[in-house]
Amino acid sequence: MKQFNEPIYVTRPYKPQKEKLFKYLEQVLDSRYYTNFGPLHNLLEERLRQYLGVKHVILTANGTLALQIAYKALNVKKKAISTPFTFIATVSSLIWEGIEPVLADIDPHTFTLDPDKIEKNIDSDVTAIVPVHVFGNPAPVEEIEYLGKEYSIPIIYDAAHTFGVNYRGKSLSSYGNISILSFHATKLFNTLEGGAIVTNNDSIVDTVKAMRNFGITDSQTGEIKTIGINAKMNEFEAAMGLAVLDDMEYIISTLRKNYNIYKELLSDYLEFQVIRDHTDYNYMYVPVLFPDEESVMRVKNELNKHDIYPRRYFYPSLDTISFIKSLCKCEISRRIASTILCLPNYVGLEEDTIVYISDIIKNTLKDIKK
Repeated sequence: MKQFNEPIYVTRPYKPQKEKLFKYLEQVLDSRYYTNFGPLHNLLEERLRQYLGVKHVILTANGTLALQIAYKALNVKKKAISTPFTFIATVSSLIWEGIEPVLADIDPHTFTLDPDKIEKNIDSDVTAIVPVHVFGNPAPVEEIEYLGKEYSIPIIYDAAHTFGVNYRGKSLSSYGNISILSFHATKLFNTLEGGAIVTNNDSIVDTVKAMRNFGITDSQTGEIKTIGINAKMNEFEAAMGLAVLDDMEYIISTLRKNYNIYKELLSDYLEFQVIRDHTDYNYMYVPVLFPDEESVMRVKNELNKHDIYPRRYFYPSLDTISFIKSLCKCEISRRIASTILCLPNYVGLEEDTIVYISDIIKNTLKDIKK
């Protein structure tokens, strides 16, 4: 049995160069400007705007608050159509805001929302569509944007996994009325905790900025024109983001190499997610489908014995959660959720470890067939 210095988790936060990070932290400490839109916060917003090629990047404390602000800014009420195959925050944030989630089933190969299922669920009470770019794989944006225009419904993309992903030559986060990003420590680009609202819509920017700051529209006078919440990113988190941002090409190229090793070793044994054509992918996640749930659990348990901890993203399918009153039984989502496993992938994961993980998977699958 191979011995590791530490457990192998599904992901591991990226550690930037200490010298670069400490230089930014010294600026924060010397200025004593710790929060409330300090110079590093503003610099990170501008650099992200340039990196993503979008008009507006509005930093937030996390991705969930970004979603909640997006719903408020676009006046989402009554119902919103979303996916059962996503992290719980996508749907629980709707419920938190008093919006009923209408869950539509997914494509069995891309794992993203099926446009036909979306349209079948549109009625007069639906005031938004909230698709997810699952594992950074683009949702069918052309079809979804068409539906948004046809039924005059705003589109809010949960783009939490899409940092560094381009679709048809532009940032995936540039689609929709709003896209939200997550910069949690485990994400490709991280600010420890954090997120952002991305939009090309000039008319909502001032409202969104006020909403993340208690509704205050003028910090000098204290004028308040809208409801708000405290969703600000602080300077220490912005420092982390600035230190990480320069390394994105290296991070993505490393993850791509790891992903391709897995695919070469396991594609004859397991089904990989189909990445949409015209996509420059970020390779953050390595989701694979097993023949059945028993195989998933056998492999997962065997890997755990070797101190390797993959994750069952996204299990269970959200249409099975008790407090989510879904009228749709999403059979494809349930099947994918019960047979999927995300394999470890991060900067610092050694090639021989990927080979070792793959060998355990293959040997376990062979044992099951006996």
